[in-house]
Amino acid sequence: MKKLNFNKLKQYLPLILILLALLCSTMAIADVGNQNRYSSGGDGGYGGGDGDLGALLWLIYICLEHPELIPIVIVALVVLFILGRKKKKKASDPKYVNQQVQQQANTDFNFDNSAAVAAQIQAIDPAFSSDKFIGFAREVFMTIQAAWTAKDWKPIRPFESETLFNTHKQQLDEYIRMGKTNVVEKIAIKHCSLKSFTQDGDKEVLTVSLNAVMRDYVIDDATKKVLESDPNRDWYMRYEMVFNRKAGLKTDPGKKGNSITNCPNCGAPTEVTSSGQCAYCGSVITNGEHDWVLTDIHSRE
Repeated sequence: MKKLNFNKLKQYLPLILILLALLCSTMAIADVGNQNRYSSGGDGGYGGGDGDLGALLWLIYICLEHPELIPIVIVALVVLFILGRKKKKKASDPKYVNQQVQQQANTDFNFDNSAAVAAQIQAIDPAFSSDKFIGFAREVFMTIQAAWTAKDWKPIRPFESETLFNTHKQQLDEYIRMGKTNVVEKIAIKHCSLKSFTQDGDKEVLTVSLNAVMRDYVIDDATKKVLESDPNRDWYMRYEMVFNRKAGLKTDPGKKGNSITNCPNCGAPTEVTSSGQCAYCGSVITNGEHDWVLTDIHSRE
C-alpha cells in the first residue's frame, strides 16, 4: 500500500483543517430529518457512522495525493454548506414543515386488511362489526390523547388493561412530578383499519393500525413556556393498538359500541376504580374477561 506523504500533510494542514470543518458542518445539516422524540424512528437525524468516516478519509487521501484538487473540493463543500443551511432554515419553518407532513399523510400507502380480518372474526363471532370496532378504536385513541394532555388518566381506565394503565399512569405521574405537561392536540386521524386477528390460548388478539397528524409538545406548568418541540408544528404518526379479550366471547349485537358501559356483574353504570374494578360491587371488569381491552399501543415505522 502506498504510504501517505507526511511532508504534504504538513504543507496542506491548514487547508485540510478547513476541509474537515466544512465537511463536518455539511454532514451535521445534510438531513434535518424528524427530530421528534415521540417518533417511532428515533431522532431521525443524520446518522453519521462508518460511511461518513470512510468518505472523510477518502477525501483527505485524495487531497494529499492530488493537492491541486483541494481548492475545488473546498469550493464544492462551501456550496454544499450554503445549500444545507438554506435547507435547514426552510425545514425550521412550521408552515413549510406542516405542508410536507400533510402531503406525507395524504399520500402514505396504507394496506387495509379490515375485510379479511372481520371475516376471520365473524367465523367465530357472527355479530362482530368491523365499522363498530374501528369506531371504538378511534374513540379509545382520542380519549387517551385527551386524558394524557389533561393529566387525568381516569377517563381511560375502562378501556385499558391493568398493566398498560399502570405503565401510562407512572409516565403521567412523572410529568406531574416535574411540573410539565405533554400537550397533544389538533389531532386528525388519517387512517384506521383492522390489521390482524389471532387466537392465543385462552385469549383473542386484535391489532389495529392507526395513523394521525397532531401537534405534540411539552410545556412548563408554571410558566407555560414551551420546553420541547413546537406548538405550531405538525407530526405524522403511525400507531398499532392491540386489543385482547377472553377466547370464546361473543359480541352483543344490542350494545351500542364495544366499550363496557355497565358492570357485567351488577349492572351498574361503568365507574371503574384505579384497579379496574367496578366501583359498586368490586368486580374486575377491565381484564378482557367481558369485552375487548387495550393491552398495548406503540408507534411503528
